[in-house]
Amino acid sequence: MPPARPPLPDTPGERIRVKRIYRAARVSDGKRILVDRLWPRGAAKDRARLFQWCKEVAPSDGLRHWFHGHPDQWQAFTTRYQAELATHDDLIRELAGYAREGVVTLLYASKNETHNNAIVLRDYLRQWLEREGQT
Repeated sequence: MPPARPPLPDTPGERIRVKRIYRAARVSDGKRILVDRLWPRGAAKDRARLFQWCKEVAPSDGLRHWFHGHPDQWQAFTTRYQAELATHDDLIRELAGYAREGVVTLLYASKNETHNNAIVLRDYLRQWLEREGQT
């Protein structure tokens, strides 16, 4: 018998989680979506158990390279990445739709667990859902 799923959080915003792709997949992850532009080094595709690889919602190559060289510029990265996300309404709507249905785990490869693109994307999605009146 498969493990039981934990109770679903009440609001879609609470259903959006972030996790390093190198951590083990769990039933509680729901839909696992990789949000990096490049495939993570050393991550086995069969163990990733992805629902989707959404490269298009990842930071642009230019922004990704810039942040790699300026890790102390977190706020500037956040602002620039949010501006990029604003041009991807269709992808944001799709990801928010998954959160309405159940848990979504945004996967990233960065070693920095507090400053990475998945954190910015999660917060952006939560704000988008709030503006749409679906928190």
